[in-house]
Amino acid sequence: MSVPTRRLYLIRHGRADRAVADVRETALGPQHDPPLDALGREQAQLLARRLRLMPGPAAVYCSTLRRARETVAPFAVANGTRVTYRDDLAEWFGGAWEMREFEDIFVDHPEVLGLIRSQDPIWHLAPGGESGVAFQRRVVDAVEGILGEHPEGDVWIVCHGGVINAYIGHVLAIEEQEMFMLPDHASLNTVSVRGDERHLWFLNDTTHLTQPGLFDGP
Repeated sequence: MSVPTRRLYLIRHGRADRAVADVRETALGPQHDPPLDALGREQAQLLARRLRLMPGPAAVYCSTLRRARETVAPFAVANGTRVTYRDDLAEWFGGAWEMREFEDIFVDHPEVLGLIRSQDPIWHLAPGGESGVAFQRRVVDAVEGILGEHPEGDVWIVCHGGVINAYIGHVLAIEEQEMFMLPDHASLNTVSVRGDERHLWFLNDTTHLTQPGLFDGP
């Protein structure tokens, strides 16, 4: 009996208002938890228009951080869709780097600028931060567990840039680089799933933002 191919959609949240210093207590520690800004809210609305035109998923999951919850909300409210929120889909925990801007980090870690320019890892330098290995393991375990709970149909996960990197890096066997891509806000990043096989299908799809007329709907 052939195993049907389905899709896992990893959807990044809309743009957040990083000037808001709200914090959420998580199992790892206090994490920066800002809301969406005005552009982010617009991105969430445009994303919702697209999602309503796509084949319905078997399940929708979301990070517990506010920017992700506010991104999925327009779709979930309009469709009456149940969303499951999970802490293990939250962004990488930055320890002492939580809520700090790069300009401030450069003061304490001047080597970071050179690493960024050279596309080399930086997150391991964060005091008290989650290790890259632990973060990827957390993300992969969460996503694979979700896929196991829903063996049929597409699965949507609204999450974060780091989470998308961690899982797709696992699919592509990228082990040395923490952030090998920068997914845009409200982008769709897709993996085809066939039994135990995982294959990259589409990266950084923002057509709903750049050409919203394509998703006006019937």
